[in-house]
Amino acid sequence: MAIQRVKTGIPGMDELLNGGIPKRNVVLLAGGPGTGKSIMSQQYIYYGLQNGEPGIYVTLEEHPVAVRENMKNFGWDPTPYEEKGMFAMIDGFTGGIGRAAERERFVVPDPTDVRSLIDVVKEAISWIEENTGKPPVRGVIDSVTTLYLTKPSVARNIVMMLKKVFSGFGITAFFVSQVSVAERGFGGPGVEHAADGIIRLDLDEIDGELVRSLIIWKMRGTKHDMRRHPFEITDKGVIVYPDKVVKRRKLVLVRS
Repeated sequence: MAIQRVKTGIPGMDELLNGGIPKRNVVLLAGGPGTGKSIMSQQYIYYGLQNGEPGIYVTLEEHPVAVRENMKNFGWDPTPYEEKGMFAMIDGFTGGIGRAAERERFVVPDPTDVRSLIDVVKEAISWIEENTGKPPVRGVIDSVTTLYLTKPSVARNIVMMLKKVFSGFGITAFFVSQVSVAERGFGGPGVEHAADGIIRLDLDEIDGELVRSLIIWKMRGTKHDMRRHPFEITDKGVIVYPDKVVKRRKLVLVRS
C-alpha cells in the first residue's frame, strides 16, 4: 500500500523526504533564532491553501496581525482563505487583549493553559469542517516551546497531548521548536521521542559568512535523506538545495 504523503511545497525539501511527509505525522521544526522556522511553516501552510488543502496556524509568540503581514511580505496572503473558511488563525498570543485581538475569530483565553488551547483548536477544526466539508489537512504551532518554556519537564507530555489532537483529525503538522544556538537537542526533554519527525535548522558561521542549513533527523514511516543541506530565504520563501551538502566544523576548546 502506497504511503499517503503531504507535500511541503518548499522547493527542494520534498526531494529529501522521498516525496513528502507521511500523512498524520507531527514534525518538530527545531532550530535557533534566525534559522527560518516560522517562514518555512507559513510557506508550508500557504502551499496547501493554494492547492485546496485547509489549514490551521496557532501563533503563540507573535500577534496574529504580525503573522499575516509577514506572510504577505512573501506574497502569501491568507485573508481570502480565512474568508472562505479554509484557514483558521488561532490567536494564542494576546489572550484577547487589544482592539485587534477583539477582531480575531479564534482566541485562546489563557495561552499558558494547554487544555484551553486544545479546546480552541478543536473549535477551529469544526469551523473549517462546516465550511469546507473536510477537516484541515495541515497545521502549525509556532512555537510549541512556549507552552513548556518555564517547566521543561512536562515538554514530552504537552507534545503528546497536542499530537493526539492533530493526528486524530488526520492533520499533518509542523510544531516549531526553539533551541539555543549551541544546543544539540530539539527543544525539551523527550520531545524527540514524542514527535514523528524532526527537521533541524541551523545558522553557522562557515569561512566568514553565515550559512543556513538543515538536516532531517528522523521521519517516521518513510526513507529520507540523511545529509545536511544548505537553504536560503528569498523574497519568495525558502529554497532548499538537495544537490549540495554542508560540512559543519566542530568547535575545539583549547585550554591554556
